Amino acid sequence: MSDVIKLLPDHVANQIAAGEVIQRPASVVKELLENAIDAGSTDIRLIFRDGGKTFIQVIDNGKGMSPTDARLCWERHATSKISSAEEIYSVKTMGFRGEALASIASVAHVELKTKKTEDKLGTLILIEATEVKKQEAVSFQNGSSITVKNLFFNIPARRNFLKSNPVETRHIIDEFTRIALANPQIAMSLFNNEDEVFILKQGDHKKRIEEIFGNKTSENILFVEEQTTIINVSGFIGKPDFAKKNRGEQFFFVNKRFIKDAYLNHAVMGAYENLISKEQFPFYVINIEIDPSHIDVNVHPTKTEIKFEDEKAIYQIIRAVVKKGLGQHYHVPLFEPSSDDTFLNLPTGREIYSGKNNPQTDETVSSSKSNSSNWKNTFVSSSARLNDEVGQGVENKPATKQDWQQLFDVMKPKDTVGKMSPTEKMNERINAFDETQTYSKNILQLHNSFIISQIKTGMLIIDQQAAHERVLYEKYLSALEYDPIVSQQKLFPKTVSLNSADENLLKEILPDIRLLGFDINELGKNSFVVNGVPAELNQQDEQGLIEQILENYKQQIQHPSRKERIARTLAKRACVKPGTKLTSDEMVLLIDELFACSEPNSSPDGKACTIILSVEEIYKLFDRK
Repeated sequence: MSDVIKLLPDHVANQIAAGEVIQRPASVVKELLENAIDAGSTDIRLIFRDGGKTFIQVIDNGKGMSPTDARLCWERHATSKISSAEEIYSVKTMGFRGEALASIASVAHVELKTKKTEDKLGTLILIEATEVKKQEAVSFQNGSSITVKNLFFNIPARRNFLKSNPVETRHIIDEFTRIALANPQIAMSLFNNEDEVFILKQGDHKKRIEEIFGNKTSENILFVEEQTTIINVSGFIGKPDFAKKNRGEQFFFVNKRFIKDAYLNHAVMGAYENLISKEQFPFYVINIEIDPSHIDVNVHPTKTEIKFEDEKAIYQIIRAVVKKGLGQHYHVPLFEPSSDDTFLNLPTGREIYSGKNNPQTDETVSSSKSNSSNWKNTFVSSSARLNDEVGQGVENKPATKQDWQQLFDVMKPKDTVGKMSPTEKMNERINAFDETQTYSKNILQLHNSFIISQIKTGMLIIDQQAAHERVLYEKYLSALEYDPIVSQQKLFPKTVSLNSADENLLKEILPDIRLLGFDINELGKNSFVVNGVPAELNQQDEQGLIEQILENYKQQIQHPSRKERIARTLAKRACVKPGTKLTSDEMVLLIDELFACSEPNSSPDGKACTIILSVEEIYKLFDRK
């Protein structure tokens, strides 16, 4: 029997390794920038085109390489960073494996120009799929220039899996931003398709943050710093008042290496407890300095995961440092229950409604009215809105003897209640609105979150948020395909400023969201002017609205259709939220529009919109036979 195990050729092994190290153009950018930093550069330029698919170039003024090193650096496991396994646990450079350049060279056309300060001439090397095509002496400045062209040209399957140019551009900007934040002492510039994106000068961390994010100034960020025997912590955290509804501006750096750590993120979020809502996320850039022997960076090929020797102690330190920073500017209220706060002394529902023992009633009702007005235009005609006042629903009427009689009138004897087949149940859902039209006066709202209506065989319960999300989702899909929505123009246009990554994302989806009623134009320098928005979103803050739409869009990545992702994103943002009071007309119209949808039973995310509770099931709840 012949042997079947074979040793793979080097070029095949390199392509396999490239699958782990080089996942997309942003991976190339990360490796080249880190090499430039390790070379002692003080000025780095990044230039790319077409989302990095066809052209990436990194130019630095580092120490350069000799002709021998320039040739050897493209071999697998060739590195200047370590010489033994023990040195892995004391390494302070960004790279150390010697895999990145070999992986890049195996899947692209590469050009290297480099020169050391003491040399008169530099070296030019051309490589295609690990094969050196040319090496010669050339005139060149001190430092190195690496150009990567036609990424994945020899792996069509991998190239086909790359996303659109704007998406890949966003990933490249993210990588550039992380490295720039960690190294404010290095001047860095970024050019996309010959357009200037960033020109960052040498400075301190605060200056670098202001240059990258623009809107992060001393008015909305706080400096934190602490030195301990375990770690040294420094950086900036956002004030609670400026927390956003997305996670895009949260950065941890360990010895200037960007990491992702959910455990440490939990420590920061814990420090903000009671200062922001669960839906909000604070800004932070936190730098951790630690002895390299107390961490393991050789965990993941991308080196964004780190193992700490004493993770729990670091968690406590991070939380304490952030809490201290916040405490110097904010007094955190503590809840101390009094002896009167017992179950027996709680106000009754009637007292709460009437305002007794509840000095915030007027404020709450006012807030509820404000929330209701944001989306009311979606449901009720102008004349109906003039005739109906928010808060006059049936549920607020005091109970009368006649009401109790009507309640028992609808209850049928057990022998008249039969079991329904699945087909009959579906027909019952479809015909539910017929009953609500006949008995619309019996529709009521439960806890300002659910709509309850009597139907032929029992009770229909509707989740108002899920139902409205379904209605808006199908409305937006229709607008994207056939019938654009008219924009509601603003009396005073608003200016919105975004970071570079979000700017590119908004440019990508701008043609589609204009069909949904957004009138947005570019101003340049990461700024846009909002002239109009859809009617149901007219009362919202424009800056927060656009940021939340972009963040929700990113989270819908599992849906390949861009139009579907946009429709889901806007429907989730614009739908009526739990706690919003509806009028009778609004509830009737919501039910009407829900059952006019193609899929009324579930929201776009698959959550149930309706539940039918049969009379038989109600009997069982009361142990009736």
